Amino acid sequence: MATLALDQAPSAETPAGPRFDYQTHPLAKLLFALILIGALGFAGWSVFTDTQVAGEQLAMGVFVFLGVALLIALGFEFVNGFHDTANAVATVIYTNSMPAHLAVVWSGFFNFLGVMFSSGAVAYAIITMLPVELILNVGSGAGFAMIFALLLAAVLWNLATWYVGLPNSSSHTLIGSVLGVGFANQLFSAGSKGGTSGVDWAQATKILTGLWMAPLIGFFAAMALLLVMRLLIRNPRLYQSPMPNTPPPLGIRAMLIATCTGVSYFHGSNDGQKGMGLIMLILIGCAPTAYALNRTLPASATPAYVATASAATAAFDAKGGADVTPEQARSVLTQALQKKSASPEIYPALESLSRDLTARVEGYGSLSAVPAAATQNVRNDMYLVLDSIKIATKKPGAFAEPEAKAVTDYQKQLEAGTRFIPLWVKIVVAIALGLGTMIGWRRIVITVGERIGKQHMTYGMGASAEMVAAGTIFAADTFGLPVSTTHILSSGVAGASVASGAGLQARTLIQLAAAWLLTLPVAMALAGGLYWVLLTGVRAAGLG
Repeated sequence: MATLALDQAPSAETPAGPRFDYQTHPLAKLLFALILIGALGFAGWSVFTDTQVAGEQLAMGVFVFLGVALLIALGFEFVNGFHDTANAVATVIYTNSMPAHLAVVWSGFFNFLGVMFSSGAVAYAIITMLPVELILNVGSGAGFAMIFALLLAAVLWNLATWYVGLPNSSSHTLIGSVLGVGFANQLFSAGSKGGTSGVDWAQATKILTGLWMAPLIGFFAAMALLLVMRLLIRNPRLYQSPMPNTPPPLGIRAMLIATCTGVSYFHGSNDGQKGMGLIMLILIGCAPTAYALNRTLPASATPAYVATASAATAAFDAKGGADVTPEQARSVLTQALQKKSASPEIYPALESLSRDLTARVEGYGSLSAVPAAATQNVRNDMYLVLDSIKIATKKPGAFAEPEAKAVTDYQKQLEAGTRFIPLWVKIVVAIALGLGTMIGWRRIVITVGERIGKQHMTYGMGASAEMVAAGTIFAADTFGLPVSTTHILSSGVAGASVASGAGLQARTLIQLAAAWLLTLPVAMALAGGLYWVLLTGVRAAGLG
């Protein structure tokens, strides 16, 4: 039977275990390769056409460099796909709800849809942890060293944990890589001298809180849900191990497939955005004229932008303070972002730069009409104002109600102009994640399905773990937070095992805990070391 599940290694399963020895039809392999090559070609064609429309000519060297960077970023999403497949499919495979080869294709398709319908909010949540100056000057040699370092570190650690079959979190790995680059950047800059900051600890604390809470949420929520199910749903089949090679009753099977679908979709919607954000940094650095500003916004949107900006500027002006020039305002706002604190000088700085920025955009007529030479400056000023507003409004009651609404509306306009994801980026990331889901899945599926609990997974165990994972990721998407599907799902399986009366396999739990504890420091060390090597090479080559 033709299948896109490319992991063909046979295994000796227990009589009640699932089959993993499906052979892949040659036509399926060919289709897989064609889709992969087509996605890469589509990405290259999209970059070429976007830059042509924007009037930006990329030198051949820049185009090749951009291609390599995009290949690594898409490689991260591909590895993320086959590393995290087990989060969705282990339960349906080990309850005989779906055969393995069909389950991974099903999961890949809904991962694809999850990416395509994602909001993009998570994409920029991790980026905001990066050093301010590197984001403002992402096209510099140091900016590219940062991007390559964190991508390569994340891919290497994901491959290492996949190889030994540990369900490690790609989110955890990427965040560790970002922190490693931030620490290294601050160290090399001698404590932020010269205008370069380290880690955004406010954002990092919020994200890291979600990471350490994820295993606890998964464990206790899945345990509680299964106990509630036992009280309310008396069907004994739900709490028994599956019969060998026998699918569950229709209703139970539909429930398990639905939870698998939900986890696959929400995994795509959350994890796919991490690659999108990194790709946007690459595009902004290599082709700022085409990607630094959202040139798809029509000229008809400019009056609304000008109106909200003028109202917000008046709110800043009402806070008082000595007048400053736009150049002085940039310095004040950059320092505020580095220190992550607002001094009284931030308000006149916001007023000055916002007024200057509004006049420029109004003079051009629309963001799409901003000339190439001015694009980077406009984008950087919009970024400075947007993120400085978040600091200025952090204190409760910083603005009265009417002024607060004006400032919030202005933030939304700035986000629409700078924090966007082109459709083609979503498509190629969705393809990379979806195809990655269809290979390499067997190692971690076995860990989740066989090596956490001491008894075979029951229908109720699988359903409770999957429902908790799907619900938690949905909530994270709603609030624009990256979250670890792996941590939630694997700890959910453990919690469900406890609730069902089965014991846990201590060896596997120790390995999972070790991977969870090691991921952050290892990813930080890898990323920091790679950043040092790449930055040294960049400076030796005189590229800045």
